[in-house]
Formats: sequence, C-alpha cells, structure tokens
Amino acid sequence: MRIAFDLTALHDRRTGIGAFTGEVLTRLATRDDLHVVGYSASWRGRNHVRELAPPNVSVATRPMAAQPLRQVWRRIDWPPISWWTGKVDLVHGPNFVVPPGAGAVELMTVHDLTFVRYPELCKRDVLQFTGLIDRALRRGAHVHAVSDFVADEVRDVFDVSNDRVHVVANGVDPITPGDAARGRQLAGGDRYILAVGTVEPRKDYPLLIDAFDAIAAEDAAVRLVIAGQDGWGIDAFRAAHERARHRDRVVRLGFVDDCARADLLAGAAVFAYPSRYEGFGLAPLEAMSAGVAVVTTRTGALPSVLGDAARFVAPGDRSDLSAALIELLADTAERDALVARGRVRASEYSWDACADGVVGLYQSLC
Repeated sequence: MRIAFDLTALHDRRTGIGAFTGEVLTRLATRDDLHVVGYSASWRGRNHVRELAPPNVSVATRPMAAQPLRQVWRRIDWPPISWWTGKVDLVHGPNFVVPPGAGAVELMTVHDLTFVRYPELCKRDVLQFTGLIDRALRRGAHVHAVSDFVADEVRDVFDVSNDRVHVVANGVDPITPGDAARGRQLAGGDRYILAVGTVEPRKDYPLLIDAFDAIAAEDAAVRLVIAGQDGWGIDAFRAAHERARHRDRVVRLGFVDDCARADLLAGAAVFAYPSRYEGFGLAPLEAMSAGVAVVTTRTGALPSVLGDAARFVAPGDRSDLSAALIELLADTAERDALVARGRVRASEYSWDACADGVVGLYQSLC
C-alpha cells in the first residue's frame, strides 16, 4: 500500500500528538508492505520536512501552507493530497485534519473533542477542527479514535455511523529508570509533587497551585514541581503562582528532556494530573510506568484508560485535589498499592500494538 502520512506535528517538541505521530511513523517505516510518503502542511517548516522523516519514508517537498489550505478544505474538496504526494491508496492525518484523497481512502486520528466540549480552552486554529472534521466525514472519511471515550464523543457530536469510527489505543513508552537523587536536586527538595506537561488551560495548573498552597501551609517540606513548556494561557498560571502564599516552593522548570523527566519521576512522591478534559492520558500512564502514584481527575477518557491504578478527584475541585494529595503523601501503603497497579496498567499499552492496529486499519479500509 502507498500511504500519505502527515508529518506536521513533528515540527514541534514531541509531546502528546507529536509523540503519537513520531512513534507510529517510526514503526510504519520498518514495514516492507507499506510505502509511506510524508507531507507537512507547514509553511514555516517547509525547508525542514526531510529532517522529520525516518529512513524508508519518502518526503513530499512541495510547500504546503496550513492556514490557507485549511480555509479551503473546510469548504471544498480541493486540492487533493495527490498534488503533493502523487497517487496514494490512503491518506492518514494523525492530527485531526485529513486532506481530500481524490479517490484514496481518508483516515483522520481524533485525540479528543476539546474544541467542541470546551472551546474556551482552545486557540483559534484548533477551533477550525470542527469544520474540517465535518467536511471530511461528509466526503466519506474514516476516524481513528485513540480511546473508546473519544469514539463515543465523535459518534455523538458528528452523527457518524459506527462502521466509520475505529478505536486503536495509544501506546506508552516505559520510562527508563531515572536517578532519584538527581530528580530531588532538580526539585530543590526531597519530597515533591510532580506535574509534567505543556502549561495550557486544559491542564488546569492554576488549580494545582491553589491546591498545593493549602497543602504547603501544613507541610513545610513538600514542594510542587511543574515541568513543561509554556503554552497559551500562561498568564493564568503566572497569576496563580503570584497569589500563592508558598510560591517559593512551586518550582517551574519549563520543558525538560527525557533524561531529566525520568530523574524527576524517579524522585517524585506523587504525580498530579488535574486535567479538565482528556481523550487518553499519556502523561499519567508514563508516570505509572516509572513507578509513581498518580492523582488525576475523573473526566474524559482517564477513568477508562487508567482503571483502578489512579486516585481520582472531581475536575475543578481544589479541596478534593488537595485532600487526595495530602492523603497519598502521608499513606505509604496506599502509594505502594497504586504504584503496583499502575505498573501493570501501563504495561497494557504499547506503541508496537498501536502501530499494528493502525496498519490493520489501513489494510481493512483499503
């Protein structure tokens, strides 16, 4: 099969959708039953497309400008992807957007429907996804959903038939054991709550800072470490940090590489993930694979993906979040039980299985 595959998400640091795109593409490139042609809808990154693709992946180098193309693709089924890639059997958009296939099967990966459920948490370009998905579905595109929850969301919002929505779960990379001492050094203390992920409204880090402030008033040793690049909505994060009475114990590290992330996980007492809405939950699964007890919200796909391996709290509830964190910090036995269940849960997801499932989709749809 000849597959067109969107590389655009690989221009940025590989978190979330970038991780999915890179992990699946790396495995597609090793198969001898596929010929993958990568393309990138990024005018800014037009001169760096070849750098994104692994060996055995061809690259379409004719420039594509994302915003003009999206404006057109929301209205008409032109121009087709074959303008850039040549004739293909299937075109896969791993980041919500799939171009017109001009006879090729169209498959788009949908990671969540934040732009429908919580539009106030999204930037303007993300809000375009609703029209792009609707247009693609009207011309017969199929949906790859990363969880049963997302599949149900897609069926509910877009009224698409069951036979066009296919679930293949994300994988998780087992975290290489880190150096706990180095993690504590980065945190600036021996006991800390860790959060990892881009600072954006959906992650609700201002709530986490407020909850931590209540904890810190009673526990003079604990710290909160937040590692992740700045996203949009950083002003709310800064405002929460500024009003915190114990802001000197809130450690903001910014983006950290894989080695530093492993070290931070190795030294963490608890991993906090207070997301307001989630289509899968890579970050808490990675924490589980590293042997850290997870506190997260009872929202979106998180309960079904994480099962009994996490401590769940109500989204947006500061008191519930702080109480759960206080209890886990104090209860070694409960932490150990969550760690044991978490390792088992994380082992149930792999990128090899994810890629095999995606290829199975290709084969059945073609």
